[in-house]
Amino acid sequence: MAQPDDLPTPDPARAMPPWLPRAFVVAATTVLLFAGGLWLLARLKGLLLLLLMSLFLAFAIEPAVNWLAARGWRRGLATGAMFLLIAAVAAVFFGVLGSLVLAQATTLVNGFPGYVDQLISWINGTFGTRLSQDTLLTKLPTMTEEVSKHLSGLAGNVWGIGATALGVVFQGLGMLLFTFYLSAQGPQFRRTVCSVLPPRRQRQVLWAWEIAVAKTGGYIYSRALLALFSGVAHYAVLWLLGVPYALTLALWVGVVSQFIPTVGTYLAGAAPILVALGKSPSTALWVLLFILAYQQFENYVLQPRITARTLDMHPAVAFGLVLAGTAVVGPVGALLALPAGASLQAFLGAYVRRYEVEEHPLTTLDPPQVSDEADQEGDGEGDAGG
Repeated sequence: MAQPDDLPTPDPARAMPPWLPRAFVVAATTVLLFAGGLWLLARLKGLLLLLLMSLFLAFAIEPAVNWLAARGWRRGLATGAMFLLIAAVAAVFFGVLGSLVLAQATTLVNGFPGYVDQLISWINGTFGTRLSQDTLLTKLPTMTEEVSKHLSGLAGNVWGIGATALGVVFQGLGMLLFTFYLSAQGPQFRRTVCSVLPPRRQRQVLWAWEIAVAKTGGYIYSRALLALFSGVAHYAVLWLLGVPYALTLALWVGVVSQFIPTVGTYLAGAAPILVALGKSPSTALWVLLFILAYQQFENYVLQPRITARTLDMHPAVAFGLVLAGTAVVGPVGALLALPAGASLQAFLGAYVRRYEVEEHPLTTLDPPQVSDEADQEGDGEGDAGG
């Protein structure tokens, strides 16, 4: 029997390092914390987007609230006044346009058979077709039955629709509440954040906050300027075409197309087309063609230039940020991408070191231009030399 002294001693080179168990524990803890963070982020995605939207709205009204506070207003009262002003403008805007859309929809429904006759006659006269009005009208009952079935199914799901509407209202009230506190108690919130930072970091945070407010204001200004251009252009065309309520419809198109991301353009164009259809199908077609043409002009010519001036951002970068924001968080990302990207660009610009660029043909911005007089002189010397 082997004695304890005769057992082989362990080789120190093959022994487990004392730090390896601790490394395993740290790695496992890191993985678990990372997975838990992803799970928590997925559950709190709605709340985080709500806070982000609230912060954006607080940045948007911050200059006006600061202006009122500098003149002796309490910040809570100044924020409430801004809320009341925005609510009054929104109520007037949607009240006027809502009554307009309702009146036009009623007119369209009452005169639908006559519009069908006019449309078929215009198609037959313009394109030389032989569409039968009687055949089309005989199919209307079948279409009506299908619409009734869909409406019945929609009515059966009224509980789900009501719950969704209630959730939207709750989120809207929550966003307004967060916005009010972020604006009314902005100085207290910033003091709380800065109290846990050293003086140098405090200056950087406050500077970044100022940049975010300025860039958000620039974004709002750019959208307002685009809405002005859009409203004027659509008013001129609708007035020339004789569309009723041209000024109201132009206001609708300008505001909705610029301040509702992604689907705003389609919502804005539906109202003038509907009203123009009440006059004649050809007028509605011309309105549709103008809306499509103006949208292309705005996307590729007007919007990149205005965005570059107000946000100090390259047009291609601005377009890419909108696409990226939409892909990440949907319509909210499209709304927040430009001010967030402009703020980050301005903040990083102070820390990125730049060097003088060497002269090279590939870095020449504008090639030298030769005037016509110089060309003529050169041609004359060439002829004389010949």
